[in-house]
Amino acid sequence: MIKDLSINFAVSERLSPVLELAARVGRDPLLTQASTGNISVKADEVLWIKASGKWMADAAVGEFLIPLDLPEVRESIARGIDSTERYPRASIETAMHVTLPHRVVLHVHSVNTIAWAVREDAPARLKSQLEGLRWQWIPYVPSGLPLAGEIEKVLSHHPNVDLLVLGNHGLVLGADDCRAAEDLLHEVERRLAVRPREAHPADYALLAQVAENPSWELPDDDAIHALATDPASRMMLASGFLYPCQAIFSDASTPELFTAIPCSDVADRPPEHFDGRPFLIIEGRGVVLRGNITAAEKAMMSGLAQVIQRVHPAAALRYLTDAEVGASAGTAAYRYRELANASH
Repeated sequence: MIKDLSINFAVSERLSPVLELAARVGRDPLLTQASTGNISVKADEVLWIKASGKWMADAAVGEFLIPLDLPEVRESIARGIDSTERYPRASIETAMHVTLPHRVVLHVHSVNTIAWAVREDAPARLKSQLEGLRWQWIPYVPSGLPLAGEIEKVLSHHPNVDLLVLGNHGLVLGADDCRAAEDLLHEVERRLAVRPREAHPADYALLAQVAENPSWELPDDDAIHALATDPASRMMLASGFLYPCQAIFSDASTPELFTAIPCSDVADRPPEHFDGRPFLIIEGRGVVLRGNITAAEKAMMSGLAQVIQRVHPAAALRYLTDAEVGASAGTAAYRYRELANASH
């Protein structure tokens, strides 16, 4: 049955609303960046879920949704077996989608949500922001079985919940159909919207000089320069990792890569001194990118800038621990990174 569904999924009218919603969400960089975010629908004992590494914006291209035997996946999860071990092409969040009872499940890395979810006082602040909605807060846990386990605990006490804010991670919502899921997403985005801080303009003259070296190029997204020109952003970046994708896509284990480099160091050192760095955050001046940086890494840099510019400078922040950063660098995370980079 699964094989036949796989052959016919591209022409299935029942899946068209899911693909259309995924594409709309994926085209909004404030909701998903690169291959982040995922979507699923349960139908006739089959879980149709985004394939690992696919970009939501490309929902209409190729084999975006893959079919999984829902009872079989549920049994694997009950036995403590991560479904990605049996279905390596499935999203790393498959267990989360299976655990939630809703027919349609949507997970996004909303920059507005993350800007709240990295704060120490996030649960208290969100209580007023999301009042009236059936929501719950889940402190940070790694993706996969650990997150699914925490969701199961929440559902045991709040079976009617259809909105989850994941600490240091993002947003998950469930609904009976795509229309209801999208309406709920829009309502949450409206409530959690944060106006980004204005940053000092970049020193384009200096950046152009650095980019004369063929190893470097200027970002297509000017907003990325705020990571270097905004003092509050520089301080946040130097203090640690705020969410896993920051570590996964930069392939970094410490925040050193995100610590601004004094302009004098860039001017005084030969270009090869910075070999191996995918980008340079030049203090007070702007950002240059390595010429071979991937589309996924560029998208993540843009998303990071959007998050950081929305985090209140006076807020106490909850950074990932060293153990959490290390866990994000595990096998599943690197598979995720490699697939994401290969997709574009």
